[in-house]
Amino acid sequence: MNDQGLHWADIAVIVMYLVGITALGVYAARKVTNLADFVMPRRFGKAMMVMFSFGTGTHADQAVSVSSKVYTSGISGIWYQWLWLFVTPFYWPLAMIMSRFRALTTADVFEARYDRSVSILYAGFSYCKLMFSIGLMLRGAAEVIHASTGGLVHAELAIIFMTILFVAYGMAGGLGAAIVTDMVQGVLTIVFSFMLLPMILYEVGGIDGIRQAIPAVSDKTDMMSLIAPSEITVFYITIIAFNGLVGIVAQPHTMGNCAAGRSELQGQIGFMGGNLLKRLCTIAWALTGLAAVVYLAGTGQGDMNPDQIFGQVARDFLPTLLPGLLGLFIAALLASMMSTCDAFMIAASGLFTENFYKQFVKHRSHRHYLWVARISSLLVVAGGVFFAFSLEGVVQGLEVLWKLSSMLGIAFWLGLFWRRGTVAGAWASAFSAFAAWWLTTQAFFVQAVDALALGDWFALVVTKDGQLMINLPWQMLFYLLIGFGTGVVVSLLTKPVPTEKLDRFYELTRTPVRPDEQVVEPCTLPVGVQPPPRRVLFPNSSFEVPIPRRMTVSGFLVGWLCVVIIIGGFFAILR
Repeated sequence: MNDQGLHWADIAVIVMYLVGITALGVYAARKVTNLADFVMPRRFGKAMMVMFSFGTGTHADQAVSVSSKVYTSGISGIWYQWLWLFVTPFYWPLAMIMSRFRALTTADVFEARYDRSVSILYAGFSYCKLMFSIGLMLRGAAEVIHASTGGLVHAELAIIFMTILFVAYGMAGGLGAAIVTDMVQGVLTIVFSFMLLPMILYEVGGIDGIRQAIPAVSDKTDMMSLIAPSEITVFYITIIAFNGLVGIVAQPHTMGNCAAGRSELQGQIGFMGGNLLKRLCTIAWALTGLAAVVYLAGTGQGDMNPDQIFGQVARDFLPTLLPGLLGLFIAALLASMMSTCDAFMIAASGLFTENFYKQFVKHRSHRHYLWVARISSLLVVAGGVFFAFSLEGVVQGLEVLWKLSSMLGIAFWLGLFWRRGTVAGAWASAFSAFAAWWLTTQAFFVQAVDALALGDWFALVVTKDGQLMINLPWQMLFYLLIGFGTGVVVSLLTKPVPTEKLDRFYELTRTPVRPDEQVVEPCTLPVGVQPPPRRVLFPNSSFEVPIPRRMTVSGFLVGWLCVVIIIGGFFAILR
C-alpha cells in the first residue's frame, strides 16, 4: 500500500472474498422454504458446527478489545475474553440441554417453562441486545479497517459497507447460509488472528525482547503478569466468569450454536470445540497487543488510540512483506465480523417472527412468515448501525454487553433446576436485577458505598476516567444476588406453574435428540418418542437436577483438561 490507496493486489483479494462468500451464501438459500429452515435448519455435522460456533463467537471487536486492554493494562487484559475460559467446559452439558428443547428460539423455551408473557419479555429484551451486539461488532471491525488502511477507509463508511454485505446473503439463506459461509469465514478468522503475530514478535525480539524492553517503555510493573493485582484479580476473574455462565443461556444465538446439528452430539462438539478454538486465538490477540507496547513506543506511536492498535500493526507490516497480504487481512477481518452478524441477525428475525408476529397474525402460509423474518432482520441491523455510531469505545461497549447478558439468564437457570420457579418469580428476577444494576450506577449509591471504606481487598469503589464507580465484579455480584434472591422469594409467594406444563418441559430435557428427527412444533417431542424415566439427584424435592450420564461427565472433564492445557501452555510461552 502507498499513500494513495490500497495496492491492486489487496483490492483483488478483498473483491474475490466478497464475491465468493456472497455467492456461497445465496447458493445456500435454495434449501430455505419455511421459517424453520430459515431460523433452525438442524442438518449440519460436527465440522460445520465447530466452525459455526467458532465463527459466531469470534469477531474483530474481540481482537480489538483484547489487544487494546493488553496494551493499556498488560497481558492480564486477555481476561477480557478469557473470562469465558472457565465457562467453556459447561458448554458440553448445556449444548445437550439446549438441543433437547427442540426450539426455534430461546423465547420458545421461556414460554414452555413459564408462559407467553415471559417469552415476550425475553424476545423484546434480546432483540434490543442483538442490536447492541451487532453495533459493537461493526464498530470494532471499522476501527481496525480505519487503522489498517491509514484512514483511507473511514470507520463510518466501513460500517455501512459491511452492513450491506452480510445483510445481502443473510436475508436470502438464513441460518443455513450463515453456517455454510462460516466454514470459510472461520478459517479466515484464524488467519486474521495469527497472521500479525510472527512479524511483530520478530520485530521486538520475541517474548524475551518484550520482557527486557517493557520496563523502559511502560510505567506499569505488572505488564507481564497474567493476574494483575491492581485490576484484573482472581476475584475479578471469578465473578465475571460466573456472570458469563449465568448469561450464556440467555444469548439468543446460543440456541442455534447448540441445536442446528443433526443430533445433540454435533451440537456438543461444535459448541465446546468451537469456543476452545476461540480461546487459542485469544492468545494471539493478547501477544500482539503486548508486543505492540514495545513496537509502537519504538516508532513514536505509543500514544495512539488503543482501539486502533491491531489495525495499525497490520498497516505497518503487511504491505512491506507482500502485496495482497493487507487485502487478505481485511478480508479475514470482514469474515470475522460477517460470520457473527449474520447469525445474530437471523436470531433476531426469528424472535420477532416466531415470538411476536405469529402470536398476533395467525394461520398464514410458510412463505408469508419466511418473508416477515427476512424483512424484520433489517430492523435489528438498522438498530445495530445506530449503536455503532453511538459507542464511545469497544471496551466500554463490551463491559455493558457482559451485564446485559445475565439479566434474563437468572430466570432460565431457576426454571431449569427448580420446579417451584413461577412466572411472577421470572419477571421479578429480571426486573430486580435491572434495578440493582441501575442503582449501582447512581452517584448517591456510589458515594454511600465508598464511605464504607472496607479496605483494599474489598475495593467496592474504583476511580475510572476521573469518576467514582462501583467496581465491576462487585456490581455484577450485587445484581446477580438481588436477581436470584428476588426470584426465589417471589416464586415461593406466588402461584406455581401447573404440574402438567412442568412435566412436559422436563420430559424434553431428559429425552435425547435422535439424528435427523423431525420437530413439528417448537418445544414438543416428535410423534412416537417416549421420554425416559425421571432420574434426579433429589427425587423427593422440587429440585430438578438430573443425574449426569457417563458421556456428559466425560465431555465435561475433557473440557476442563483443555482449559488446563491452554492456560499451562500460555504460561510456558510467557516464561
